[in-house]
Amino acid sequence: MTKFYSFLLVLMITSSLANAQNSKVGTWGIATVVLPGDSAHKWGGYTELQTRTNGAFSQFQYYEVKAGASYDLDKNFTALVGTGRYTTYDYTDLDKGPTTTETRLWEQITSNQFLDRLKLEHRYRVEQRWVNGLYRNRFRYRLNVFVPLNNKKIVAKTWFISVFDEIFLNNKVPNFERNRVSAALGYQFDKSWIVQAGWLNQYNYAPGVTADKDNIMLMLMYRIHRKNAVQREHVPTTTD
Repeated sequence: MTKFYSFLLVLMITSSLANAQNSKVGTWGIATVVLPGDSAHKWGGYTELQTRTNGAFSQFQYYEVKAGASYDLDKNFTALVGTGRYTTYDYTDLDKGPTTTETRLWEQITSNQFLDRLKLEHRYRVEQRWVNGLYRNRFRYRLNVFVPLNNKKIVAKTWFISVFDEIFLNNKVPNFERNRVSAALGYQFDKSWIVQAGWLNQYNYAPGVTADKDNIMLMLMYRIHRKNAVQREHVPTTTD
């Protein structure tokens, strides 16, 4: 625990120094509650709240609230249907109200591979989006890699590394829209509580305009366990 808090302190100090020199460093905060399925209970679900700031721990500009229902096709394949509300503000004048509002539906399939210490998650997602009233489609693929450091599995009292890359495509030219890459250090306290802290870069592309932003990512997850559930290994994935 002491090492983890020291890690967070160093991360905050470093980010504050970086923000003083580079205004492109923001913050993502993610809080998730997950009810995973198991061999006895196929149905599950989750809910999540996320906030983002333009500066490091300052200049609030965005939040999203979402939830979904999942169904385990087998122990390594899960289908999910989700919905969410996404709201963006001008951080210089929050009183003006939202500049962008979005309602989203999506369908996804997630597959997991457990290769000794190496844990792989493949996620395929199709989205239907209403952005300020205009309809859009989007397609996403994410590869998430987890490596536990002090155990072979990510269980109670386990430190782990999480690295992912996700590509965003749409059905209009140019089809490439966004790339998101992240690296984080995580710790699973017990069978329910998990934290991660690290770096996330989001690169956005539009004709004539490209932009990317580095962010400090902080994630808190609570995993609900059913009474008498059949235990199996889960990856501590972010659901965004």
